[in-house]
Amino acid sequence: MAGNGRSALAPGVAKREVWGWAMYDFANSGYTTVVITAIFNAYFVSTVAAGAEWATFAWTAALSCSYALILLSAPVVGAYADAHAAKKRLLAATTLGCVVFTAGLALVGPGEVALGVVFIVASNFFFSTGENLIAAFLPELARGRSLGKVSGWGWSLGYLGGLLSLGLCLAYVTWAQGKGQPAAQFVPVTMLITAGLFALASIPTFTFLRERAVPQAHPPRLGALREAFSRLRQTLAHARQYQDLRRFLVCTVFYQAGIQAVVTLAAIYAQEAMGFTTRQTILLILVVNVTAAAGAFLFGQVQDSLGHIRTIALTLAGWLVMILLAWMARGPGLFWVAANVAGLCLGASQSAGRALVGLFSPAGRRAEFFGLWGWAVKFSNIIGPLTYGIVTWASRGDHRLAMLITGGYFLAGLAILAGVDVRRGRRAALKREAAAENPL
Repeated sequence: MAGNGRSALAPGVAKREVWGWAMYDFANSGYTTVVITAIFNAYFVSTVAAGAEWATFAWTAALSCSYALILLSAPVVGAYADAHAAKKRLLAATTLGCVVFTAGLALVGPGEVALGVVFIVASNFFFSTGENLIAAFLPELARGRSLGKVSGWGWSLGYLGGLLSLGLCLAYVTWAQGKGQPAAQFVPVTMLITAGLFALASIPTFTFLRERAVPQAHPPRLGALREAFSRLRQTLAHARQYQDLRRFLVCTVFYQAGIQAVVTLAAIYAQEAMGFTTRQTILLILVVNVTAAAGAFLFGQVQDSLGHIRTIALTLAGWLVMILLAWMARGPGLFWVAANVAGLCLGASQSAGRALVGLFSPAGRRAEFFGLWGWAVKFSNIIGPLTYGIVTWASRGDHRLAMLITGGYFLAGLAILAGVDVRRGRRAALKREAAAENPL
């Protein structure tokens, strides 16, 4: 944040507060990296479900259940957070929930499919809700023209957090395998490492991040849930003012479906299609996290000048290249190239998408609009991995075919993205802010 970092921040925002905000990305990235991407997913398929033909589908179905819960709750949680200025309190609750249930995954052993499903659904639900809440702080911390840059700081630091979590797990796995321990012994310990690091690294967030929102007037006779639904209905009633936000959310559903399929099934693909061992897979994801951190930071520096739409389009083209390389790969060399292309595109596409939602969000409804963004992302988390799981089940384990079909989501995302107008979308948000400040 050196140099022009101060000019990127909103008035009254200290650098240490932005660091505290970004540290949440650092803290929670270990969950996605270790549990969803690199270790527990492959362990669930190969050990917990004993490599059954339905194992990959069962994994994707469990994740789909947790994302379905997010679809129902995210907009309402966001609306409640806005009305009661409760983003930080709710973030603390979701952090505790994710840490507890991630630690609970250490109890899942061979054959305990039902227990694994329960803990993965719960931990992922709390993780995803917290992800939406921390994103809603972004427009309060950064100036409008620097949303992409500040968002990139968070994503790049997040991948370093994933790198640290995975590095610690790799060190332990290497030691455990040297002692002759099977996966059923060393994988549970990696879940405890991940949970502990999440709890420890999130401390700066709750120490330095401020809740700037002010509780809004609300009818006392309405219950919290009814009130949240009432605010959500108001947002949907004004949907015509936000046509570019709506179009981008649809675009997000498609391209994120492809991204989430790749992220969720990366270790499984490496294991089942490429024959990687647990240690090889961890090492691969470790290197990809370095690439992703670099991609998030570098694109974060240029996306505000290059343009959010061009940045996202460029990364989606990169994702298509990655899909083709992974499908063509028959040996580790080409697959390593494909994985690192995915890393570069991952950080950039996630950061640019979050910044664009910030531009399209009017003040006073930011948590609510980021809840809608979370709704779109979580819906994509259902259809992308589930499509992959269904294809592998129907084709009796053809992971290459499933990967190739995933590329269709990126093509659809590119086509829809072409109709999004950033200036028009920003004007709609500013118009809504002006109307709220001057109702007469």
